[in-house]
Amino acid sequence: MNIAIETRGLTRVHAETRALDDVTLQIRANTITGLLGRNGAGKTTFMSLATAQDRPTSGEVRVFGEQPFEHGSVLERLCFIRDNQRYPDDYKLKHALRAARIFYPEWDQAFADELVAMFRIPEKTVVKKFSRGQFSALGIVLGLASRAPITFFDEPYLGLDATARSYFYDVLLRDYNAHPRTIVLSTHLIDEMDKLLEHVVILDRGRVVQSADVEDLRGSAHQVSGREADAERYAIGRRVLRRHRMGGLVSLVIEGRLTAEDRAAAAAADLDLGTVGLQDLVAAYGAAEPDADSAAEPVGEPFAGNEPTADRAPKEARS
Repeated sequence: MNIAIETRGLTRVHAETRALDDVTLQIRANTITGLLGRNGAGKTTFMSLATAQDRPTSGEVRVFGEQPFEHGSVLERLCFIRDNQRYPDDYKLKHALRAARIFYPEWDQAFADELVAMFRIPEKTVVKKFSRGQFSALGIVLGLASRAPITFFDEPYLGLDATARSYFYDVLLRDYNAHPRTIVLSTHLIDEMDKLLEHVVILDRGRVVQSADVEDLRGSAHQVSGREADAERYAIGRRVLRRHRMGGLVSLVIEGRLTAEDRAAAAAADLDLGTVGLQDLVAAYGAAEPDADSAAEPVGEPFAGNEPTADRAPKEARS
């Protein structure tokens, strides 16, 4: 398995906040991976560490087997489009595109021109006066046309209307199929992006609570509803991710796949069983109480290598 990004015990502490807490995972090359979780779950911190725009408090991150800090050959293969991307005050569209042409070896100007026209990005307005949607559209152009081997999008659709978002999803999938590469994106519009995602990493309170292919996640939890006493009795010995009470009734989201025994037990107690979609699953993990037994386990085999040696803050690459 070709690994694009691998972390071991990756931790980032800001003051008393553990933005990332002992994150160990692998992201395969040439996949579209969704980085999901509530605000503050650690998504942006993870992307900042993987792109050497921040340094870990402890642990290690490797990109294509190398530490990204101060490795120009690694950094030029990365593109990170932040939701609050910064540009010089006098930058217009042409300046942003010119800088991207210089920075990204795989830059496709014809593709960029196509995207600019489709998103109707103004050419004469300085970027700092763009609307929220125009600003996001510029980030999408830079991210897609960079054709970087690993491209990170942090909430790329903010301010885009439904038509523009639909175009983004379609063109991303089209270009990914034509030019396979690793794409990692954070999103709260999970239902809209469900069809794009191949792998999902769910973060909560800085920890990995799930890292799996989307198809494997489907059915990894189920919903049971009915009289509260009966539903709670059914839930004994299981991890309840979320409870929703209405009078004497309750609906529970329970971690674990349904078995024949589960169905029989639910039928005997007159309980209704249901499936849990990806968006509901992410919401349920975000509402779940911390579980000491559910700490993320290492994913994959340990890798060998020297400990991080960077001794100064990394230079932030701008697009």
